Amino acid sequence: MKNTNPSVLVSEVGPRDGLQSVKATMSTAHKLRWIDALHASGLREIEVGSFVPPKLLPQMADVADVVRHALALPGWTVMALVPNARGAEAALQAGVHKLTIPVSASAAHSLANVRKTREEMLAEVARIVALRNATAPQVPIEVGMSTAFGCTLQGRVADEDVVWLAAELVRAGVDEVGLSDTTGMANPGQVRRLFNLVRAEIGDKTGAAHMHNTRGLGLANCLAAYDVGVRTFDASLGGLGGCPYAPGASGNVVSEDLVFMFEAMGIDTGIDIEKLMAARAPLQAGLPGEPIYGMTPEAGLPKNFV
Repeated sequence: MKNTNPSVLVSEVGPRDGLQSVKATMSTAHKLRWIDALHASGLREIEVGSFVPPKLLPQMADVADVVRHALALPGWTVMALVPNARGAEAALQAGVHKLTIPVSASAAHSLANVRKTREEMLAEVARIVALRNATAPQVPIEVGMSTAFGCTLQGRVADEDVVWLAAELVRAGVDEVGLSDTTGMANPGQVRRLFNLVRAEIGDKTGAAHMHNTRGLGLANCLAAYDVGVRTFDASLGGLGGCPYAPGASGNVVSEDLVFMFEAMGIDTGIDIEKLMAARAPLQAGLPGEPIYGMTPEAGLPKNFV
């Protein structure tokens, strides 16, 4: 029986970040079977979709139905991404447990991703916080600060910009600010430095590490974040996903490999890795022909691995 209070929290983002990044649209029935399998593995936080106009992301058109199904499964946090107050209103009406908002550290990526400047996004975040406070004050809001470690459109993103934005987001009322390596540019030294700088500025409101494996450093960057106190990590089953508005970005950290790394180190995730790997089958059934990744599923677990 897995620990219900694990040492680290693995937040599964495949049903949102993964599915929005592929051309095919997974049917609702397949999504629900996949989500059931993810829940059975012991995952305790999942990002099930995003509340955006279907014409922009047809893959997310059934998000309200998916949320309804996920909410019926006990013992986990059902989270949805919302880019604006309209999306937040719909997500809160659907009953999600947690909201996550994408805010770009890169000025260029902000315009490409949400068609707003960073300052305009701060104002939008404040509107979402006000809406949450008025209608569902128990629902936490986290910001995943995208392109915190570099941007394919802009290039370098200054550390000072990341720290400034984190402080402004907390001032706007969010509960957590995580750092996202949207473009797969981060390295372990940079990860340690930036999380330390942000934690020095906003303290325990420092949130998750969202790393990509674009250049093969995803797990190394997660371990670097762990070394400086991060305890929540976003990952995607099979490494599905990337960012459609960051050219060349690919490869979320593979949930199976991340869980194996932590469990092999004696760091409890609360997840049954064999059941997690079994969740690849409904994913592949719902997206036939879509490549998925993972070294651990390919190699198998070591003999007598506990």
